[in-house]
Amino acid sequence: MNKNDIYLASKLRYEILDGLRGVAAMLVVAYHLFETYFEGKPNQPINHGYLAVDFFFVLSGFVIGYAYDDRWDKMSTWSFFKRRLIRLHPMVIFGTLFGALMFYFGSSSAFPLIGQTPWWMTLLVMLWCFTLLPLPHTMDIRGWAETNPLNGPAWSLQWEYIANILYALFIRKFSKVALGVCVAIFAILTIILCLNIDVFGLLEARSWAAYTVVGGWSTTPEQLQVGLTRLLYPFFCGLFVSRMGWMIKVRGGFWWCSLIIVVLFAMPWMGLGTEGEARWTNGLYEAFCILVCFPLIVSMGAGSSVKGGKSEAINRFLGEISYPIYITHYPLIYMQMAWVNNHKDAPLSTHIFVAVCIFILAILVAYGAYKLYDLPIREWLKRKWFSTTALKNN
Repeated sequence: MNKNDIYLASKLRYEILDGLRGVAAMLVVAYHLFETYFEGKPNQPINHGYLAVDFFFVLSGFVIGYAYDDRWDKMSTWSFFKRRLIRLHPMVIFGTLFGALMFYFGSSSAFPLIGQTPWWMTLLVMLWCFTLLPLPHTMDIRGWAETNPLNGPAWSLQWEYIANILYALFIRKFSKVALGVCVAIFAILTIILCLNIDVFGLLEARSWAAYTVVGGWSTTPEQLQVGLTRLLYPFFCGLFVSRMGWMIKVRGGFWWCSLIIVVLFAMPWMGLGTEGEARWTNGLYEAFCILVCFPLIVSMGAGSSVKGGKSEAINRFLGEISYPIYITHYPLIYMQMAWVNNHKDAPLSTHIFVAVCIFILAILVAYGAYKLYDLPIREWLKRKWFSTTALKNN
């Protein structure tokens, strides 16, 4: 049978890693809710929530290596691409469609372009963004120069797709030594970004985000440097950890890893002072998180287990909604931003109530999308794109 038609059965999952992805995704939602009020200032309760993207890339590299490294004798490159599209793209489409449906609810002085955008332009942008290709700046309908103005976080999926393509075409053939060399080189790139060492002459344009890894959501030169840097070390390192079999068994691993993630993301932004003269310390902290802490957390999560009781149920639930909530929550955040902008004088209790409701709504939308849309669509695509016989035999 043609290897393009074979659907290999999924391996046993590292369930704790799924759960940790969910923990990080929930913190991302909270980070964005707070960000509306703190407007990017480095003093909000979840200061380093944006590091979730870098953590996701480490997870992705590890999981890709575990799931596919030993299967290339049974699987073609095109079969791999089809599997990844089935896993990722249905929710890309759903998130973009949801963003289009919610688009005009974000109309406010914070997003002046929304009120000037005709419905047909919104539909055109939606169809473009279904492909996950970066939207040209000339078609921006929000004003933030995002590669997907209907669903901002889709930018990280664009980098994820690039990683998958590079893995299938080249990286899977790398020896452990070659992979280790790449990890070392890309670690240097991470340090360069975190410490704002402008060796490529691009970082001056993002002085507002100096000594952080914030960025990657646009196609300007400096944003491309940021996005590529944020992808390379985490993905290659996650793959390297998988290849080397570095796993650490910890009792109560899910809870300890979750606690570490919460602490790392909530750590205050460092080096502010009166003049911000020690901002480099924040860059050093973020480099430490990315280079050391995240691979260590993945090793602990992969080496540990969760069995029975509420812990397993919570872990499973978080794993199920991890990707859906990440890729669907931001249209609700756009709406929250508009509401806050239009109701600045509302009582604090009302603002808290709205934020809590949006957080709960984000969970409900994600879970509903997962159960009612994502799972059925993925099963349909498996039957459509792979041989029925292959599916039965695997």
